[in-house]
Amino acid sequence: MTAGITAWGSYLPYWRLQRSAIGAVLGSGGGRGTRAVASYDEDTTTLGAEAGRRALAVGPGAGAVQDLFLSTPDPGYLDKTSATTVHAALGLGRGCGAYDFAGSSRSAVATLLQAFVGAAGGRTTMAVVSDLRTGLAGSAEERDSGDGAAAFVCAADGAVAELIGRGAASDEFLDRWRVPGETDSHIWEERFGEELYVPLAREAFAAALKDAGLAEGDIDHAVVTGLHARATKAAANGLGVRDGVLAPDLLGSVGNLGAAHAAVALCDVLERAEAGQVVVVLSLADGADAFVLRTTPALVDAQRARAEAGVPSVAEQVAAGRDDLSYASFLTWRAQLHREPPRRPDPERPGAPAVHRSEEWKYAFAASRCTACGFRHMPPTRACLNCHAIDQMQPERLADTPGTVATFTIDHLAFSLSPPVIGVIIDFDGGGRFRCELTDARPDELSIGDRVSMTFRRVWTAQGVHNYFWKARPLAGAVGAGGDGDAGSAERGE
Repeated sequence: MTAGITAWGSYLPYWRLQRSAIGAVLGSGGGRGTRAVASYDEDTTTLGAEAGRRALAVGPGAGAVQDLFLSTPDPGYLDKTSATTVHAALGLGRGCGAYDFAGSSRSAVATLLQAFVGAAGGRTTMAVVSDLRTGLAGSAEERDSGDGAAAFVCAADGAVAELIGRGAASDEFLDRWRVPGETDSHIWEERFGEELYVPLAREAFAAALKDAGLAEGDIDHAVVTGLHARATKAAANGLGVRDGVLAPDLLGSVGNLGAAHAAVALCDVLERAEAGQVVVVLSLADGADAFVLRTTPALVDAQRARAEAGVPSVAEQVAAGRDDLSYASFLTWRAQLHREPPRRPDPERPGAPAVHRSEEWKYAFAASRCTACGFRHMPPTRACLNCHAIDQMQPERLADTPGTVATFTIDHLAFSLSPPVIGVIIDFDGGGRFRCELTDARPDELSIGDRVSMTFRRVWTAQGVHNYFWKARPLAGAVGAGGDGDAGSAERGE
């Protein structure tokens, strides 16, 4: 069987930090352009879940996925599988495996290759790659990095891009490292890394083309990524491909997305490529990995279906980014600036038994609809509030159903890492009213009647336990600093 990608999705947080804002505060460390910034209520788990939702928006449904692989160098948990949270948020079946690939950025390539291997064996797999990068204040890592995620569904049939070759080159050397317990990476002298990476890149690139039976002139799109900027640039310039083949690097607009950069760049290529073209992805991370894809006629239909479904492309997300995030807010969200919180009790960690009992609601955002009268209940319930029928309910996932703001309130006292809290009451399309928090919006830009969609977020972390639940966000784009409210169990995701 020939394994390939059948569907894809990317997620770039809406917030952007202008690099000049860093220099304006610190006096150095700034620059031109912007970097993508995950909001205070986002982490690599929620970024991955959002990318996965977009991959499943068109193509095989959630029920078709048999294995889920999540890769990130910055996992939400250790000694607990974060992939199971993504699995639950996507509403995947109980029989679907969920596995973490964590630790280094090279695990991102391994995740996609494992998805290809599973697909070649006849299984439908999903690879999710997510990264959130910070760096010390004023460092090049902080300035040049970015946050994002991508997801790919792989199968043997119906592929839009088939895997036709791959190559790798490995060597043991010290370039970038971080020991357990540290939040920031250490980097060795750049010239040393460049001297080692460039030959490895050439070896992996040549091996992949040989495996595919192709030459440099056959390549239509080439993606070259890596956290070592000098080595990546040198490797890209030395590939010998013709002009116009190298994909845009996205560094000026969203920054280097680390482990997720190659995957997001590949999504961008798939959204622009034509049928029958050759795509090569070369990733530099503790060695070099390259794989070759050939697009199929199914790609055109997939591109059209995504556009009709309103799935945002990488280019659209780049253009939609909002670049007025303050540097103080960025440092606060990254826990590098500890500011006085509202004077309310800190939240308590959610209880494991209660969370498990409400798993379908809390993670999949599944309401219940009465089969007797059609009334929709949020949260789900056994007894119908309209006709009083008992146990005549059908689960109904609403994570992808938009709604309208019926009314809202601004709370300056509720606990939040980014106050004030915006509480909204939403009327969902097709019925159902729900009170929840609104994120990615500024209070002075919100109006009754605004359209919203749901997004999976980390509400808070207490005593080492992450409380994930769903929030609303503006459907068309004004993204801001909505907060974490304390306005009832439904909003808190308990």
